[in-house]
Amino acid sequence: MKVFKDLISGDEMFTDTYKHEIVDDAFYMVVGKNTTVTEGDIQLDGANPSAEEADEGTESSAVSGIDVVLFMRLQETGFGSKKDYLTYMKEYIKSLKSKLEGTPAAEKLPAIQKPLAELLKKFKDLQFFTGESMNPDGMVVIGDYKEVDGEERPVLYFPLLGLEEEKL
Repeated sequence: MKVFKDLISGDEMFTDTYKHEIVDDAFYMVVGKNTTVTEGDIQLDGANPSAEEADEGTESSAVSGIDVVLFMRLQETGFGSKKDYLTYMKEYIKSLKSKLEGTPAAEKLPAIQKPLAELLKKFKDLQFFTGESMNPDGMVVIGDYKEVDGEERPVLYFPLLGLEEEKL
């Protein structure tokens, strides 16, 4: 299994167990699904819980959201305006450029501009997430909904050059 980590914060952002593809040599588009997770409830595929376990009278809390966000412990954040986001992105690209200096990847950073401009056309409909550490200098992931295989699914866009792969 591969884990993709934020180059700046070191946060784990997603794994290769999620359906993903590279978009315009600028982003990983990771396809998620809406899910509900009950605290302490571990479901194994093919498991058949017994009737006694079905209701033990204990309280449990459930959390709903996008599987990638929940399981990778991404934190929702926001920007007041598109201008605020672009100010953040300018600083983030500057940080990435210094981190990637001297590598061929540094030359590819401008490739992010065109697909980013396309995504930001629907700024008001987007969600934004940071890594678990909520490092303000780290990556901000863009969340959107898109038709995938005939159904509307949540998709997350991770800046390609801001990630490092780690094989587990």
